[in-house]
Amino acid sequence: MSLLGDTPLVSKVVGGGKATGGRRGDFGHALRAEWTKLRTAGGTGWLLLLAVALTVAVGSGTAKAVKCPDLGCGQDAVRLALTGITAGQAVIAVLAVLAVSGEYGTGMIRTTLTAMPNRFTVLTAKAAVLTVVVLACGTIAVLVSLLAGRLILPGNGFTEAHGYAPLSLADGPTLRAAAGSVLYLGLIALIGLGVATAVREAATAIGITLGLQYLFPVVTQVVQDPEWQRHLQQIAPMTAGLAIQATTDLPGLPIGPWAGLGVLAAWAAAAMLVGGLLLQRRDA
Repeated sequence: MSLLGDTPLVSKVVGGGKATGGRRGDFGHALRAEWTKLRTAGGTGWLLLLAVALTVAVGSGTAKAVKCPDLGCGQDAVRLALTGITAGQAVIAVLAVLAVSGEYGTGMIRTTLTAMPNRFTVLTAKAAVLTVVVLACGTIAVLVSLLAGRLILPGNGFTEAHGYAPLSLADGPTLRAAAGSVLYLGLIALIGLGVATAVREAATAIGITLGLQYLFPVVTQVVQDPEWQRHLQQIAPMTAGLAIQATTDLPGLPIGPWAGLGVLAAWAAAAMLVGGLLLQRRDA
């Protein structure tokens, strides 16, 4: 089922099916319309649940699999617990793409733009609603992943005797990694939304969004020159963005935690800009 509500419902929520562009409160109408479409779509809840479950499952599995039998095993315990973000982000990307492409696939986008002619308002409302939902979902996934890591890792040798304190949000680097991981998922959603707005077709948009996430690391491994590897890691959306999870050996990273998240934010801004410009220029 596509991620959209039925035509009468959208028209009613946005403004009774009449054009409301330029009036005060347009953005509020658009927000309610986009929230209604996302909330009532049949696949939204399942995709969000899958994103949380996959994130927690992969993170827990990684924490269970990695052992630290000796002092100074060199692993970043926080990053291990949050490994599932690399899997959950794929589901978030699909959700973001379907939030736009579903309307194009059924022609519902014409109803949306008739009720709300200001296309910038429509796209901004979509981005705001999607981001809030993804941030809420990401917060649950990150907190449960950290809790699972706190329970599992000590049994694998990640103890205070080996230099590892129990995972806790009271620890500054851990809190930064947790909050940054949630923001990471929100930015991935915006990339998917921008790409889907630009290309309209779901399969193509999903392919491009997932390619941006997962192909850069593959290319980096193929490149033999260490300096070029480092440069690719500094501009790759996933590699740079996930630097926010690092809590150990920060000087050895290709890019700093917040700088890396900034790179991902730049990718998201570019995707939204291109999508917004094409939305303004093309017919629905």
